[in-house]
Amino acid sequence: MAAKQIEYEKRQSLTAEAERAFELIGRAIRMAGYRNVHSTARRKQEDQWIQVYKKSGYRGSDSLSVQHEISAATDFDCIGNTLSKERSKHGLARQGFLVDRQAGIAKGAKVNGGSLICQSLDRQGRLQNTTLMNGVSYLAIEEMATPEKTPAQKLFKVRLQMTDGALLNLDLERIFSTRNLP
Repeated sequence: MAAKQIEYEKRQSLTAEAERAFELIGRAIRMAGYRNVHSTARRKQEDQWIQVYKKSGYRGSDSLSVQHEISAATDFDCIGNTLSKERSKHGLARQGFLVDRQAGIAKGAKVNGGSLICQSLDRQGRLQNTTLMNGVSYLAIEEMATPEKTPAQKLFKVRLQMTDGALLNLDLERIFSTRNLP
């Protein structure tokens, strides 16, 4: 009975962590390509508002990079910093997500998956990496076919595989849509 209770609690904890990751990744995807109505910047069509890099991370995980302008409201990056002109480069905020090997683990030690890393810009506009959570075995991001009615929107299926390093391996997925692409 105690073993089942521990397994249940681990499953709940991993699911809660995955939901947090989905919320942050989904918010970034929805913000991709946002243009402030008061912006005077002229953006070229070739600006890459959202990019998926296949098999670029830990154990062949995908990574995601999103750019958007700063809104007039209070917006936050993936680690909770308030977005401002200082936290942008050429007027664009940037957020990225990737899975990397867990930091601080000695070689040969048992590893419970990788770490989900958030990339954002610091106050000097430099890219900074921050660990959001551990226990991520795999991150997959696929662009899906979009209905002809909404050609400007893109759909992305995000799949996370979470692990406790022993018994549990949870596969979870969500689908997100962009809102602001030109």
